[in-house]
Amino acid sequence: MSELKLKDLYDGFRNPEVIKGFAKLIEEEAKKLPRPINIMEVCGGHTHSIMKFGLPQLLPDNINFIHGPGCPVCIMPKERIDHAYILAMQEDVILVTLGDMIKVPGSRGSLQDARAKGADVRFVYSPLDTLKIAEENPDKRVIFFAIGFETTTPMTTSLIDIVLKRGIKNIYFHINHVTVPEVMVELIDSRDEHVDSYNNRIDAFLGPSHVSVITGSKIYEKFPREYGRPVVVAGFEPVDVMEAILMIVRQFNEGRCELEIEYKRSVSYEGNLKAQALIENYFEKTDLFKWRGLGNVPDSGYKLRPQFADIDAEKIYADILPREEIEDHKLCICGDILRGMAKPNECTIFGTACKPNSPMGSCMVSSEGACAAYYKYGNLLK
Repeated sequence: MSELKLKDLYDGFRNPEVIKGFAKLIEEEAKKLPRPINIMEVCGGHTHSIMKFGLPQLLPDNINFIHGPGCPVCIMPKERIDHAYILAMQEDVILVTLGDMIKVPGSRGSLQDARAKGADVRFVYSPLDTLKIAEENPDKRVIFFAIGFETTTPMTTSLIDIVLKRGIKNIYFHINHVTVPEVMVELIDSRDEHVDSYNNRIDAFLGPSHVSVITGSKIYEKFPREYGRPVVVAGFEPVDVMEAILMIVRQFNEGRCELEIEYKRSVSYEGNLKAQALIENYFEKTDLFKWRGLGNVPDSGYKLRPQFADIDAEKIYADILPREEIEDHKLCICGDILRGMAKPNECTIFGTACKPNSPMGSCMVSSEGACAAYYKYGNLLK
């Protein structure tokens, strides 16, 4: 590897000398590893940082990244996208959601397609923007199509809290929030008889940073204890990722298997208790939630508690919302990619039939997906 290439990779780092230092320490520690190790970064934000800054180029060959399912847009199944599309097409409805959802295709089209056909679809940066839309349109039903991991779930519950306390009558909710620990279990110990998860290649996890700010690191305790996988909660900066990798490698060399926090400036063991209380007040777990590319994962999604049925769009519009599952494209190997069985560029439709502007699989539908990251930054691979 030439010094010029390394310099190019360091461009954009806030502290390139620290990155170089970590790279050297990791290289020395990696020489002691008895075998190669595979580290899964659960969060799509980590995937983006790893690929954008060419971190695989800075690591020795016996440390490999596995790109996890942590992109809330990528994991949304087609049937739920269809729900959003159908709701948006109702004459009396304004559908509100976060901007990342605009191009995600369901079986009937995307929300961008629905808007082109005359649907009133609005994209917001914050769920609380829904309040103004509802105030300005008192004769419309405003449905907030809520997505995201534990990071954004408290924002949805804050909106619900305001709606109920103010007695606002024209805001409704379609809940699609999902949780991280349950899908991590699925990846290493699947209950699906059709999935050979016992041959997964995950040796350790980089724990999500923003999720952990809300939940606390306590949600990962079971993975070292019950599954023998270390977890290090890491920030999104390249220096955070490199330090977390060093912490993981040292655990293997020292014969430890523990939960550690690299991102101590923002993450605590207990997390944000007020946010957790809001979630507990308004939501309960679903028995199953389908993750695009991975299938039905037990206890991995939220739904409104029964006492809030009068604002639950899934219940109000139950007669027109289909329940049949829609299969992913047969040539898509996203399930194998997310389990570490394959890399995006090993897929036969990667970069040809499946591109960011025409995604066929879950890993390509958002910029944080593994396939989209490979498509954009693949030139930085070894």
